[in-house]
Amino acid sequence: MAGRPRDDRTRHAILRRAADIASVNGLEGLSIGQLAADLGVSKSGLFGYFGSKEELQLATIRTAAGVYLDEVVRPALAVPPGVGRLWLLCDRWLSYSERRVFPGGCFFFTVTAEFDARPGRVRDAVAAAGREWSRLVAGTIDDARRLGELAEDTEPDQLAFELIAFLETANAVSLLYDDPVAYRRARTAVRRRLHAAATGSAAPPWDDAAG
Repeated sequence: MAGRPRDDRTRHAILRRAADIASVNGLEGLSIGQLAADLGVSKSGLFGYFGSKEELQLATIRTAAGVYLDEVVRPALAVPPGVGRLWLLCDRWLSYSERRVFPGGCFFFTVTAEFDARPGRVRDAVAAAGREWSRLVAGTIDDARRLGELAEDTEPDQLAFELIAFLETANAVSLLYDDPVAYRRARTAVRRRLHAAATGSAAPPWDDAAG
């Protein structure tokens, strides 16, 4: 029991480094040898934490999800439901990608493209994370609609699809073309879409936002 805190710290360090690598090279790009060298641990010791490459991949997804929650979701959930929370979800997502919390941009954008057509446990875990994010955005939209801050005929799933598309496009364009302006364009697109859907009772929280 005395070694457990150290073991937990080592495991977390392994997985955080694994998430950084996977954001650039994909989950298939994870190498026990590279991780061991990067972190100064033995291959056998590192393998002992997970037992297989698939278990390492699944644990890496869980670690990345925790970072995502801290960077994007929890700050937005700290404000009251409504258009303000919806805007903050989008803005925090763009900030998380723009600041390269993971060096390859959004971790889940990278691994979704890698596993979208490959059945198995890893794909299922990636898909579950994506569905949870989409449901959160759609649920936040529905809350704003019920509060009268978005038009009554707003379709939460459709608007969520559009907003997420803006975010993911900024991530992709920024990475491929090394274009930081993509994030400004995405914020403009989100603002315009929310303005179009908002009612007169919605206080536009994005007007004074940076970026």
